[in-house]
Amino acid sequence: MADPITHRRVLRIALPIVLSNATVPLLAAVDTGVVGQMGAAAPIGAVGIGGITLTAIYWMFGFLRMGTTGLTANAIGAGQSHEVAALLTRALLIAATGGLALILLQGPIFGAAFALSPASPEVEELARAYMGIRIWSAPAAIAVFGITGWLIAQERTGAVLVVQVLMNGLNMGLDLLFVLGFDWGVSGVATATLIAEWTGCLVGLWLCRAAFRVPAWRDWPRVFDRARLTRMAVVNRDILIRSLLLEMILVSFIYFGSDFGDVHLAANQVLMQFMFITAYAMDGFAFAAEAFVGQALGRRDRAALRRGGVMTGIWGGAICVLMALVFALAGGMIIDLMATAPEVRLAARDYLPWMVAAPLAGCASWMFDGIFIGAARSRDMRNMMAVSFAIYCLAVVTLIPAFGNHGLWMALLVSFIARGATLAWKYPALEASADLPPEAA
Repeated sequence: MADPITHRRVLRIALPIVLSNATVPLLAAVDTGVVGQMGAAAPIGAVGIGGITLTAIYWMFGFLRMGTTGLTANAIGAGQSHEVAALLTRALLIAATGGLALILLQGPIFGAAFALSPASPEVEELARAYMGIRIWSAPAAIAVFGITGWLIAQERTGAVLVVQVLMNGLNMGLDLLFVLGFDWGVSGVATATLIAEWTGCLVGLWLCRAAFRVPAWRDWPRVFDRARLTRMAVVNRDILIRSLLLEMILVSFIYFGSDFGDVHLAANQVLMQFMFITAYAMDGFAFAAEAFVGQALGRRDRAALRRGGVMTGIWGGAICVLMALVFALAGGMIIDLMATAPEVRLAARDYLPWMVAAPLAGCASWMFDGIFIGAARSRDMRNMMAVSFAIYCLAVVTLIPAFGNHGLWMALLVSFIARGATLAWKYPALEASADLPPEAA
């Protein structure tokens, strides 16, 4: 009999994720800070461009985290312990293959990156050196996605916290040692990340060691079973398409904002951090929904599925209301901490009401994402994201000419609402699928 879904259980899953997310912006600040001590602009630009480029490339494998969580949670709920172990092996094989491909293709990948985003010769040379070192941790960085998803499905977010804190903490410590202590410059930052990512991967594998104590993890006929591989490939493909559409919305938002001048572009960038803060806070509760819904669907337990969605939704909604209140009361102070230019501060305050509305507009989309990921309903996620993207494009075309940068923010929030509404429309079918046998669902 499954454990009841309680507020304590929700928080036990969510809080470690919230804490681990808090280390991400801290690491970025340390990376920038240590190269800033070198007294030149080029190293800062090189680490910025190199880091963003590799993060974007690795992010394309983010489907592995979400897909692994949903499929593993379903297998746990169905009592398929052998399949749980085999899923970890499949995720690691995808990571190894993808990482090796990136290492072998690093030349054309880096060339394409600089063709799209040209930099000065000095910055490009340093950035290539940075990426040339960091790329060797690609298999480890991608594997951490799969390991994280596998652990979340089992509600072992404390283990995820250990991996993230150790990896980011080690990275920061080595940054200080290699750059300020050994004077290795940009190469020191890259080497610190290389060591930290491999260490995080190895620690993650150690935390998953129970899976390697049973023969199922190397039951190759099961691991390479055609039907199971096809199911995993379809889920991961759909999530990748969904994620690319979401990224297109966010990237286009930045590009459209540049049309309104440097001040408004800077103000938009400052305010986007408000949304990232909210998303980091919401991740924990969305991940809890993934675990609860996935396990309940695997057991064909409709009541538990609904309770998992409702309980995590209550906490997610409360966090969004809290964030909206914080932004309404302290948004001006937060802006002043992130920007010193008076004109940027003034412009950001003008658009601050949209940041107060953003957590409320986006709450349903974030929580339904967790529910649909847990259920491995990737086709619905892909299709509803495509509808939301089309709605966003229509909103951009109609609202920007009428309201300028305010219209751009309206369009972004419209896309959030569209995602939540379209997934809510699909939710009854998701819940009803718990009454069907697995092969029919």
